[in-house]
Parts: sequence; structure tokens; C-alpha cells
Amino acid sequence: MKKESVVSYYPTTAISDGQSGNGFAAGAIHPIRSDLTLVGRAVTVQLPIGENGAVLQAIKLAKGGDVLVINAKGDRHRAVAGDFVISMMQKVGIAGLVVDGVIRDIEAVRALKFPVFCKGTSAVAGVKNGGGKVNIPIALGEAVVHPGDYIFGDVDGIMVVPANDIDEVLEKTKRKMASDKAREETVLATKKAVLAYLDKELKK
Repeated sequence: MKKESVVSYYPTTAISDGQSGNGFAAGAIHPIRSDLTLVGRAVTVQLPIGENGAVLQAIKLAKGGDVLVINAKGDRHRAVAGDFVISMMQKVGIAGLVVDGVIRDIEAVRALKFPVFCKGTSAVAGVKNGGGKVNIPIALGEAVVHPGDYIFGDVDGIMVVPANDIDEVLEKTKRKMASDKAREETVLATKKAVLAYLDKELKK
């Protein structure tokens, strides 16, 4: 089946329903701004603890609309990037940054209105001693990300959808969203409808 050339944002809760809960990054990776959402294809980066040199390589390789997805092994001491590096990501058209680790200059980064998902912030810069790898399969919290996989992000976290599954997952996602909307319109119409729904569910 041909994949969509441009995939639109869908809520991560809906994407999760579309693939039966699989692909949730978890691992305390959250957005630094709750009002921004994210969708795009992954350019992956594997970093040694404290290292960030390969991030620059990934920025150079990324295409417009890609998402940088970085496994920094959960390190909370040295930041993967700060406002200057993240501004470069934004300038070249990268859609967002997802890090199993931390960033710095968080207020300046928030002001960029650029989607960043991470474990928090640090005052300490990363180092550039080499050893990082770009576009290999990586772990992201409890999910696995391959280069080209689809990344969806919002205030509920990060969902990873394998590239080969995107059409099937989006079809299921849309069906579930339509089903949920119909249920809400019916069940939440009146108090009587709510009680009838509860009785039905409790009898299962």
C-alpha cells in the first residue's frame, strides 16, 4: 500500500488506540510546551552519555519536516542541545526534537515555539568527543525507532509508528476517533444516557 507523502498530526491517544497501545515512548519524555504538537519522520541519533557531536551531523542530513529523535541514554547531566543548536534545527526546516535526555536554555527554546520533547533541563553543555551514530535503530524510552518511522507528539507524550504500518494505523485511528465522537454524542447527551451506559458496561 502506498504511504501518505505528508502525514497530518493526530492526537497521540488516538494513535495509541490505532495501534493497540504499542509504540508509546514513555520514559518521562514530555514536551517543554504543552501547546505545541509534533508529526514527522524520524532521523535517529544514538549518543554516548554526555556526547552531542552527532546531533550536528543529523541536522545536516535531515530533510524538511523530519524529526530528530535522540537516544542520549537518559542522561540528565549534560544537555544534548541548547537554544543555538535548536535554532539551527528550526532554521533548516526540522519539525521537532525528541530526546531521551535533557536540553538547556529552556526559556529561550520555549520562545522559539519549536516542538521539543525531553526529560528536562540542565545547565551543563554536552561535549563533542565523537562516537555518536546517525540513522540507526534506537531505543526511545520503551519504544524502538527506526529511521523513517513516524513520530507523533503532544502533551500526552510521544508515539512511534513503524513506517510500513502508517497507512493501516491511520485508518484504524480515524475509525476509532469517529467511533469515540459518536459515543460521546450519544452517552453524554443526558444523565439518563450516562447511567444506561454505565449499567451496560458494568454488566460486561
